[in-house]
Amino acid sequence: MEHLIAQYIVPLLESLFHAIGWPGVVIIMALESANIPIPSEITMPLAGWLLIPTGVMWWQAFIIGGFFGALGCLIGSSISYGMGYWGGRPFVERYGKYILVNQKDIDNFDRLFTRWGQGVNFAARLLPIVRTFISFPAGVFKVKFVPFAFLTYIGSFIWCGALALVGWMWGDHWEQILGIMGPLKYPVMAGVVIAIGYYVWHHLRRGVTHETASATE
Repeated sequence: MEHLIAQYIVPLLESLFHAIGWPGVVIIMALESANIPIPSEITMPLAGWLLIPTGVMWWQAFIIGGFFGALGCLIGSSISYGMGYWGGRPFVERYGKYILVNQKDIDNFDRLFTRWGQGVNFAARLLPIVRTFISFPAGVFKVKFVPFAFLTYIGSFIWCGALALVGWMWGDHWEQILGIMGPLKYPVMAGVVIAIGYYVWHHLRRGVTHETASATE
C-alpha cells in the first residue's frame, strides 16, 4: 500500500498542489467529504509539508491547513447532505428492504438524529472513515443544515489543521506518519463491521421470528 501511495498518489497530489495551490486542497477534501474515500491522512500532511518552504510558523500551518481543508470538507459534505436531503429518504424507504432496512429502522434512525444528530455529526468529523460518509444520512434524516454546516466546519478544521501540522513538523517522514495514522482506522473499521454484523443478525433473526409467529397463527 505504501509503495502504491509513494508511486502514484503522492506525486499526483504534489503536482496538483504545485499547479493550483490551496484550491487543490479544497478540491481533494471536497471529493473526500462527498463520499469518495480519498484519505485525508495523506492529503493534509502533504499540504502541511509543502508549507515548510514558505517559512510559516507551526500555528500558521495549523490555521491555514485547517481553513482550506475544512472549506473543502464543508463543500463536499454539503453536496452529500443535499443528496440525502432531497432524494435519500424516498430511495431508502423504497429500496431499503433490499439492505434489511424497514420503516421501523428508519423511524429509529430519525429519532436518533433528531436527538443527537449534531453531536453525531461533530464526533464523526474526528474519526477516520466515518467522517467521509456521515453527511448523507444527516441529510436523509434532515438534520438542520446551519448547525450541521457549522459543526462540520469546526470538526473538519480541527482534523485538517492537526494533520497539516503533523505534515509541517514531520513531512519528510510521511511514510512513518502513514504507518502511525493507518492503524487508527482499524478499531473504527472493526466497530463498523461489528455494528453491521449485529444489525444483519438482528434483522434476520427478527424475520425468522416473525415468520414462525405467522405460521403458528
